[in-house]
Amino acid sequence: MTVLVTGGAGYIGSHTVIELLNDNQEVIVVDNFSNSKPEVLNRIQMITGKQLIFYEKNIEDRMAMDKIFKQHAIDIVIHFAGYKAVGESVTQPLKYYHNNLSGTIVLLEVMQENQVKNIIFSSSATVYGETNRVPFKETMTTGEASNPYGYTKLVLEKILQDLSQSDPDWSVTLLRYFNPLGAHESGLIGEDPQGIPNNLMPYLTQVAIGKRPKLLVFGKDYPTHDGTGVRDYIHVVELAQGHQKAIKHNLEHQGVAIFNLGTGHGYSVLDIIKTFEKANQVTIPYEIIDRRPGDIAIAYADPSKANEELDWEAFKDLYTMCQDSWHWQKKNPDGF
Repeated sequence: MTVLVTGGAGYIGSHTVIELLNDNQEVIVVDNFSNSKPEVLNRIQMITGKQLIFYEKNIEDRMAMDKIFKQHAIDIVIHFAGYKAVGESVTQPLKYYHNNLSGTIVLLEVMQENQVKNIIFSSSATVYGETNRVPFKETMTTGEASNPYGYTKLVLEKILQDLSQSDPDWSVTLLRYFNPLGAHESGLIGEDPQGIPNNLMPYLTQVAIGKRPKLLVFGKDYPTHDGTGVRDYIHVVELAQGHQKAIKHNLEHQGVAIFNLGTGHGYSVLDIIKTFEKANQVTIPYEIIDRRPGDIAIAYADPSKANEELDWEAFKDLYTMCQDSWHWQKKNPDGF
């Protein structure tokens, strides 16, 4: 089977490519390195001992994408490519709406023209918005989001649902991620943000290794057990394995299927700091500042649907996620 992975050099994409190659799938990666580095591909091949096919292209390049589809008998697309930082989306909404929406529409049009109608879409728990109560279930009403990044995911989910409604040959899987942490156990790949990290763990590990003086904690007045925001943190390798399971389901079903990929447990920012310190015997200096625009107080999943229908479950605990994140950072103090 041939799987096209857009954004396959990114954090989640690269871990998913490893799982696919280890499962003996033929993998084609399309990435323009806007938020990743070429070295990722070398590391993937070091870990798996297998070759992948790579195109350095922007998915908005219709001619390039069409050529790729015509050159390969692609069975299914896993679509990761897109900007993903909540805070940045609040300050640069046009960047997010243009890139995330137009790139996906071009991809879908090229897929349709080439009769490839199986797609797994990288969505987000942000589509549940601010009014749904935890744990978040796939049956909950969406239509609100707390930030422009979340709205791009909402709109793209709707586009994919409408596309499936218009043509029953489409099989669409919407995977709503919670918060990935950790890295491959080899320490060869992990989260390597460019510039100032937008996500908690890479910022924390950069503080731990001395690249940044302290961790900024956004808000201490949320209605949570310690006043800091609570999230559902999932090991990136188990998140990647969820995509592997989703492929089988996608190829056997038509229409739209929606799955949460999370653990079902919520941890606060201070929980993360304390667990990281304990797991790795390091001290993390931090400062509590004002809330960040676009953040909500509590978000965690009800993952039971994925447990039952995909035969997938996340078992790795927060302690392990913190150890693996630190292992990656220590081996790669300056990233890739």
